[in-house]
Amino acid sequence: MICQLCERHETDGYLCPGCSASTARRLDRMPLMYTALAAFLAPQARPAQHGSSGKGGPAPLPVSEHVLALRGPGGLVGVLEDWRSAMQADRGWKEPAVTGLVETRLHRAARALSLNLGWIAASWPMAGTFAEEIRDLERDVASVVGPHDRAERGTRLGKCPAVDPSGAICGAVLRHYPGERAVTCRWCGCAFEPHEWGVLREWIDQDAANHAEEVAS
Repeated sequence: MICQLCERHETDGYLCPGCSASTARRLDRMPLMYTALAAFLAPQARPAQHGSSGKGGPAPLPVSEHVLALRGPGGLVGVLEDWRSAMQADRGWKEPAVTGLVETRLHRAARALSLNLGWIAASWPMAGTFAEEIRDLERDVASVVGPHDRAERGTRLGKCPAVDPSGAICGAVLRHYPGERAVTCRWCGCAFEPHEWGVLREWIDQDAANHAEEVAS
């Protein structure tokens, strides 16, 4: 059978090992995506208009509607909770409880899906659609939090070594931008001050060496 996501590699189930691993990483990053979006709630500045909206209509919202939707009940958390509910129903389990703050619910749903990814990849006919929607959701967030201008991308350093409360390493690309004192991860928000750059460099170099060994093996 061909993998339902990449449609290239053969698999005994519905997702190939590579697509299963990438989906797992995307699920692990979902709470970090939610946090990263907070910095983009304020809409980009627009030319001043006369009156409330320039055409007599209501004034625009003081937040970015797209980002607000992604962070709201129907955004990241809504997508993950819907998939978790469908997964548990197809496994014959009871409906998952939905309680707590959005961030807590998001982390809970992402973790539940991640823990069941083995079954999803091997036995769930909806695996391809699920993995595709998770991939598209990550791309949607990346279109907001990622730099759009090549001139603003800074100097690439390597992967961010920050660890979240669940023990997952961030792994987002770290860049240093002209005029900034610290190296700050645009994904998780962790900042590395100049006195930490030596240790950071060692970690990045070791990570790159480990990756090279994995590729060569």
